[in-house]
Amino acid sequence: MQDLIKKAAQVKLLVLDVDGILSNGQIIYDANGVETKAFSVQDGVGIKSLARYGILTAIITGRSSPMVDKRAQEIGIDYVVQGRDDKLIALNELLASIENLNISAADCAYMGDDLPDIKALQTVGFAATVPNAHSEVINRCDMVTTRAGGYGAVREVCDLILKGHGHYQDFIARYTLDELGPTTNSPSASMTAPTKTQDK
Repeated sequence: MQDLIKKAAQVKLLVLDVDGILSNGQIIYDANGVETKAFSVQDGVGIKSLARYGILTAIITGRSSPMVDKRAQEIGIDYVVQGRDDKLIALNELLASIENLNISAADCAYMGDDLPDIKALQTVGFAATVPNAHSEVINRCDMVTTRAGGYGAVREVCDLILKGHGHYQDFIARYTLDELGPTTNSPSASMTAPTKTQDK
């Protein structure tokens, strides 16, 4: 785990595939032939957490869908590249377009789940995938999440990146009262602790 955290500490840009990573990989058409996808709310929170600490995010996907644009806008994805089968070329072109930010492939994390992602995964500094990815992908990744794509896998990587950059506890503290402890006005503060009995 410490080795993964060290790799995550170098990440300036997280690049994501869509089908199988941000979604569960299923493509559903309604009666009118309109395509639909489902996305994880937890992934969205994770992506927004990276933005809070200045870590960029991008999508590179082989398909093109207006739903991807909409979801990317909702959760603040910085760059969206659709309709690109060669993910490595698309990644290199993206990095060239933001060369003023001084981000190299070594500064990137990439999440993909199938064969078209492998070259990009082999190029970046931190490669991650999901447990139901193709075996050839799994064999070439630094991290395999516990959750499947579309069900919080991206959130696991986002949390790891926050830990690597030393921001995880600060981010969690925004949502908890842990540091406050019990107060005199709280019901629990006025309660008497039960007497501890010896185990028999």
